[in-house]
Amino acid sequence: MPTDETTPGPTTPEHVEHRIRTRDGRVLAVAEWGDPDGVALFALHGTPGGRIGYWSDPTIYARHGLRRFTLDRPGYGESTRLPGRIVADIVPDIVAIADELGVGRFAVTGGSGGGPHALACATLLSDRVLRCLADVSIAPYDVAGLDWLAGMTGGNVEEFEAALAGEQAIRAVAERERATVLQRLAEGRDDFLGDGYEMSEPDRAQMAKHRDRIADQLRNALAPGVDGWVDDDIAFTKPWGFEVGSIRVPLYLTYGRADTLVPAGHGDWLAAHIPGAIVVVSDAGHMGDDTTIEGEMAWLAGRG
Repeated sequence: MPTDETTPGPTTPEHVEHRIRTRDGRVLAVAEWGDPDGVALFALHGTPGGRIGYWSDPTIYARHGLRRFTLDRPGYGESTRLPGRIVADIVPDIVAIADELGVGRFAVTGGSGGGPHALACATLLSDRVLRCLADVSIAPYDVAGLDWLAGMTGGNVEEFEAALAGEQAIRAVAERERATVLQRLAEGRDDFLGDGYEMSEPDRAQMAKHRDRIADQLRNALAPGVDGWVDDDIAFTKPWGFEVGSIRVPLYLTYGRADTLVPAGHGDWLAAHIPGAIVVVSDAGHMGDDTTIEGEMAWLAGRG
C-alpha cells in the first residue's frame, strides 16, 4: 500500500469538523470553513476528492462572508458508503447536513464530478438553493447531441468504459490509479495522475502549482479505499434522477477549451440545455487559471 512518508504533507488550515448521521444510519463527514455567520455555501468536490479541499488563501471564504461546508461524498474519506447511489442521492444528504447545522437557504458549487451533484441540488432543492456555480461539470450520459467520451484523455475513457462494464471492472481501474496517485504524491511528483491521463499544458502548470493542496485532499479522500470513486463513476453513467433543463435558480456555468478530463463539449451541451445560465468559457484547462476565484466567491455570496 502506498505511503506518504517521502514528502511531508501540508498543514490543513483551521476548520471545524462535523459528523452528521442520516436517517438510514450512515455518517457524513463535513468540514466547515470561513465566516460562521456568513452566507451558507456547500462546495461539492470532484472525482476523486473529499472534504479537505481549500483555496491557497484560506481566508477567502471569511473575506467574502461565506460559511463554507465541504463533505466527503459517501464512500470517500470518513463518510459511510451508499452502494448503488445515483447523482440525485446527494440531495437528502445535503438536507440532513443543513437541517442538523441550522442552515436554511444556501448557495452550492461543484467542480468536475461535483458539478452534477451541485446541479442536482439546484434542480431538486429550488426552495433552498440561492444560486449554483458548476465548474467544468460532466454532462449527463447518453443524451442527444453529445458524444460523451469525445475529446477525453485515455485514462478517463478507460475509467468510464469500465464503469459501464460494472463495479468489478471499474474497481480494478480505480485501485490501480489510486496506488499510482498516492505513490507519486508521496514522491512529490507534479505528474501525479496515471500515465493514461494526458493533460494540457495549462493543467500541468496548475497541477505543479497546487500539488500540495491536492495531495492533502486526495490522501484524506482515498485513505479508506476507492468506494467513493467507484460509485461516482458508475453514477455518472446512469440516469441522474433529474433533468438539468428544469433548473430555475441562478446558475453560473464555467469551463475551459483546454480541458482533457471533461472536454468542453460537456460544457457546451449544458450551456445549451440550462435556460438562463451565465456561461463563462475560457482557454484554461480542467483546473482553471486562478484569476476567477475572487469573482466567483463574490457571486456565490450574492454580491457578484
